[in-house]
Amino acid sequence: MTDTRRIAVISAGLSTPSSTRMLADRLAAAAVAELAERGIEATAEAFELRDYAHDITNNLLAGFAPPALEGMLGKVQAADALIVVTPIFSTSYSGIFKSFIDILDREALSGKPVLIGANAGTARHSLAIDYAIRPLFAYLHAEPVSTGVFAASSDWGGKEDDVAPLSARIERGARELSEAIAAKPSLTETDPFDPDTYLGQGRGFGHLLGGLAGE
Repeated sequence: MTDTRRIAVISAGLSTPSSTRMLADRLAAAAVAELAERGIEATAEAFELRDYAHDITNNLLAGFAPPALEGMLGKVQAADALIVVTPIFSTSYSGIFKSFIDILDREALSGKPVLIGANAGTARHSLAIDYAIRPLFAYLHAEPVSTGVFAASSDWGGKEDDVAPLSARIERGARELSEAIAAKPSLTETDPFDPDTYLGQGRGFGHLLGGLAGE
Protein backbone atom coordinates (compact mmCIF):
# COMPACT_ATOMS: atom_id res chain seq x y z
CA MET A 1 0.00 0.00 0.00
CA THR A 2 1.37 3.41 -0.94
CA ASP A 3 1.35 6.45 1.33
CA THR A 4 -1.25 9.08 0.65
CA ARG A 5 0.39 12.14 -0.88
CA ARG A 6 -0.71 15.55 0.35
CA ILE A 7 -1.07 18.59 -1.87
CA ALA A 8 -1.46 22.04 -0.30
CA VAL A 9 -3.45 24.42 -2.48
CA ILE A 10 -2.86 28.15 -1.93
CA SER A 11 -5.43 30.56 -3.36
CA ALA A 12 -4.70 34.29 -3.15
CA GLY A 13 -8.04 35.50 -4.49
CA LEU A 14 -9.67 38.38 -2.66
CA SER A 15 -13.34 37.84 -3.48
CA THR A 16 -15.81 35.04 -2.73
CA PRO A 17 -16.34 33.28 -5.03
CA SER A 18 -13.27 34.04 -7.14
CA SER A 19 -11.86 32.85 -10.44
CA THR A 20 -8.57 32.37 -8.56
CA ARG A 21 -10.18 29.70 -6.38
CA MET A 22 -11.94 28.19 -9.39
CA LEU A 23 -8.60 27.71 -11.14
CA ALA A 24 -6.99 26.36 -7.96
CA ASP A 25 -9.77 23.80 -7.53
CA ARG A 26 -9.52 22.63 -11.13
CA LEU A 27 -5.75 22.26 -10.90
CA ALA A 28 -6.07 20.31 -7.65
CA ALA A 29 -8.73 17.97 -9.02
CA ALA A 30 -6.67 17.32 -12.14
CA ALA A 31 -3.52 16.61 -10.12
CA VAL A 32 -5.32 14.16 -7.80
CA ALA A 33 -6.84 12.42 -10.85
CA GLU A 34 -3.44 12.18 -12.57
CA LEU A 35 -1.91 10.62 -9.46
CA ALA A 36 -4.81 8.16 -9.19
CA GLU A 37 -4.06 6.99 -12.72
CA ARG A 38 -0.54 6.22 -11.51
CA GLY A 39 -1.90 4.22 -8.61
CA ILE A 40 -1.01 6.91 -6.08
CA GLU A 41 -3.62 8.07 -3.60
CA ALA A 42 -3.59 11.80 -2.98
CA THR A 43 -5.55 14.47 -1.14
CA ALA A 44 -5.65 18.21 -1.75
CA GLU A 45 -6.37 20.77 0.97
CA ALA A 46 -7.11 24.35 -0.05
CA PHE A 47 -6.19 27.45 1.92
CA GLU A 48 -7.66 30.87 1.11
CA LEU A 49 -5.08 33.50 2.03
CA ARG A 50 -7.84 36.07 2.53
CA ASP A 51 -8.94 34.04 5.57
CA TYR A 52 -5.45 34.49 7.07
CA ALA A 53 -4.91 38.12 6.05
CA HIS A 54 -4.89 39.56 9.58
CA ASP A 55 -2.73 36.75 10.92
CA ILE A 56 -0.24 37.19 8.08
CA THR A 57 0.00 40.90 8.88
CA ASN A 58 0.46 40.17 12.58
CA ASN A 59 3.20 37.68 11.70
CA LEU A 60 5.01 40.32 9.65
CA LEU A 61 4.72 42.87 12.48
CA ALA A 62 5.30 40.69 15.54
CA GLY A 63 7.62 38.04 14.14
CA PHE A 64 5.53 34.98 14.97
CA ALA A 65 2.40 33.36 13.58
CA PRO A 66 -0.87 33.13 15.52
CA PRO A 67 -2.02 29.52 16.07
CA ALA A 68 -4.36 29.29 13.04
CA LEU A 69 -1.70 30.57 10.68
CA GLU A 70 0.97 28.38 12.31
CA GLY A 71 -1.19 25.34 11.67
CA MET A 72 -1.61 26.27 8.03
CA LEU A 73 2.11 26.87 7.56
CA GLY A 74 2.82 23.50 9.13
CA LYS A 75 0.54 21.79 6.63
CA VAL A 76 2.19 23.64 3.75
CA GLN A 77 5.63 22.55 4.88
CA ALA A 78 4.47 18.94 5.41
CA ALA A 79 2.78 18.71 1.99
CA ASP A 80 4.35 16.66 -0.76
CA ALA A 81 3.62 19.42 -3.29
CA LEU A 82 2.03 22.84 -3.68
CA ILE A 83 -0.45 24.36 -6.08
CA VAL A 84 -0.38 28.15 -5.87
CA VAL A 85 -2.69 30.55 -7.70
CA THR A 86 -2.69 34.33 -7.52
CA PRO A 87 -4.57 37.06 -9.36
CA ILE A 88 -2.38 39.45 -11.31
CA PHE A 89 -2.57 43.08 -10.20
CA SER A 90 -0.47 45.79 -11.87
CA THR A 91 1.46 43.18 -13.88
CA SER A 92 2.45 41.13 -10.81
CA TYR A 93 1.19 38.89 -7.99
CA SER A 94 -1.19 40.17 -5.34
CA GLY A 95 0.07 41.79 -2.15
CA ILE A 96 -1.33 39.08 0.11
CA PHE A 97 0.41 36.42 -1.99
CA LYS A 98 3.78 38.16 -1.58
CA SER A 99 3.17 38.62 2.15
CA PHE A 100 2.54 34.89 2.43
CA ILE A 101 5.82 34.19 0.65
CA ASP A 102 7.58 36.63 3.00
CA ILE A 103 6.54 34.76 6.15
CA LEU A 104 7.59 31.33 4.89
CA ASP A 105 10.73 29.86 6.38
CA ARG A 106 13.45 29.88 3.72
CA GLU A 107 13.80 26.10 3.90
CA ALA A 108 10.09 25.28 4.10
CA LEU A 109 9.69 24.64 0.36
CA SER A 110 13.15 23.34 -0.44
CA GLY A 111 12.88 20.62 -3.08
CA LYS A 112 9.07 20.75 -3.09
CA PRO A 113 7.25 20.44 -6.46
CA VAL A 114 5.08 23.47 -7.21
CA LEU A 115 2.43 24.06 -9.87
CA ILE A 116 1.97 27.80 -10.47
CA GLY A 117 -1.31 29.30 -11.63
CA ALA A 118 -2.43 32.88 -12.19
CA ASN A 119 -5.47 34.71 -13.50
CA ALA A 120 -6.28 38.17 -14.80
CA GLY A 121 -8.68 39.98 -17.07
CA THR A 122 -6.64 39.56 -20.24
CA ALA A 123 -4.00 37.18 -21.56
CA ARG A 124 -1.55 40.10 -21.77
CA HIS A 125 -0.60 39.35 -18.15
CA SER A 126 0.26 35.69 -18.75
CA LEU A 127 4.03 36.32 -18.73
CA ALA A 128 3.81 37.34 -15.07
CA ILE A 129 4.08 33.66 -14.14
CA ASP A 130 7.61 33.46 -15.49
CA TYR A 131 9.01 36.92 -14.79
CA ALA A 132 7.36 37.58 -11.40
CA ILE A 133 6.09 34.41 -9.69
CA ARG A 134 8.52 31.68 -10.69
CA PRO A 135 11.58 33.58 -9.31
CA LEU A 136 9.97 33.64 -5.84
CA PHE A 137 9.96 29.86 -5.70
CA ALA A 138 13.42 29.61 -7.19
CA TYR A 139 14.63 31.79 -4.32
CA LEU A 140 13.00 29.38 -1.85
CA HIS A 141 14.67 26.41 -3.59
CA ALA A 142 11.30 24.92 -4.54
CA GLU A 143 10.92 23.02 -7.82
CA PRO A 144 8.21 24.62 -10.00
CA VAL A 145 7.09 22.42 -12.88
CA SER A 146 7.68 23.72 -16.39
CA THR A 147 4.07 24.53 -17.20
CA GLY A 148 2.45 27.51 -15.52
CA VAL A 149 -1.32 27.76 -15.98
CA PHE A 150 -2.73 31.20 -16.73
CA ALA A 151 -6.46 31.89 -17.07
CA ALA A 152 -7.87 35.06 -18.60
CA SER A 153 -11.52 36.04 -18.22
CA SER A 154 -12.24 34.73 -21.72
CA ASP A 155 -11.01 31.26 -20.71
CA TRP A 156 -14.05 30.80 -18.50
CA GLY A 157 -16.50 31.49 -21.33
CA GLY A 158 -17.21 30.00 -24.71
CA LYS A 159 -14.37 31.79 -26.50
CA GLU A 160 -11.34 30.17 -24.91
CA ASP A 161 -8.15 29.79 -26.90
CA ASP A 162 -8.65 27.07 -29.54
CA VAL A 163 -4.88 26.49 -29.81
CA ALA A 164 -4.26 25.81 -26.12
CA PRO A 165 -7.59 25.74 -24.25
CA LEU A 166 -7.58 26.14 -20.48
CA SER A 167 -8.58 22.52 -19.95
CA ALA A 168 -5.54 21.32 -21.91
CA ARG A 169 -3.20 23.63 -19.98
CA ILE A 170 -4.63 22.41 -16.68
CA GLU A 171 -4.13 18.77 -17.70
CA ARG A 172 -0.57 19.44 -18.78
CA GLY A 173 0.36 21.25 -15.58
CA ALA A 174 -1.31 18.58 -13.45
CA ARG A 175 0.49 15.83 -15.33
CA GLU A 176 3.87 17.48 -14.75
CA LEU A 177 3.10 17.97 -11.05
CA SER A 178 2.00 14.34 -10.65
CA GLU A 179 5.22 13.19 -12.32
CA ALA A 180 7.26 15.31 -9.92
CA ILE A 181 5.33 13.98 -6.90
CA ALA A 182 5.66 10.38 -8.03
CA ALA A 183 9.42 10.78 -8.40
CA LYS A 184 9.86 11.74 -4.73
CA PRO A 185 9.28 9.80 -1.50
CA SER A 186 6.29 10.77 0.56
CA LEU A 187 7.01 13.33 3.28
CA THR A 188 6.40 12.49 6.91
CA GLU A 189 3.88 14.88 8.37
CA THR A 190 5.44 17.14 10.99
CA ASP A 191 3.86 18.30 14.22
CA PRO A 192 3.78 22.14 14.16
CA PHE A 193 4.04 22.19 17.97
CA ASP A 194 7.02 19.84 18.16
CA PRO A 195 10.07 21.75 19.54
CA ASP A 196 12.34 20.15 16.95
CA THR A 197 10.16 21.57 14.20
CA TYR A 198 10.47 25.06 15.64
CA LEU A 199 14.19 24.80 16.22
CA GLY A 200 14.66 23.41 12.74
CA GLN A 201 12.91 26.46 11.33
CA GLY A 202 15.12 28.78 13.35
CA ARG A 203 12.28 30.03 15.52
CA GLY A 204 13.10 28.59 18.93
CA PHE A 205 11.01 28.37 22.07
CA GLY A 206 10.27 32.08 22.19
CA HIS A 207 8.23 31.70 19.04
CA LEU A 208 6.52 28.62 20.45
CA LEU A 209 5.51 30.38 23.67
CA GLY A 210 4.47 33.51 21.83
CA GLY A 211 2.23 31.57 19.48
CA LEU A 212 0.57 29.61 22.28
CA ALA A 213 -0.03 32.76 24.30
CA GLY A 214 -2.79 33.78 21.91
CA GLU A 215 -4.85 30.60 22.49
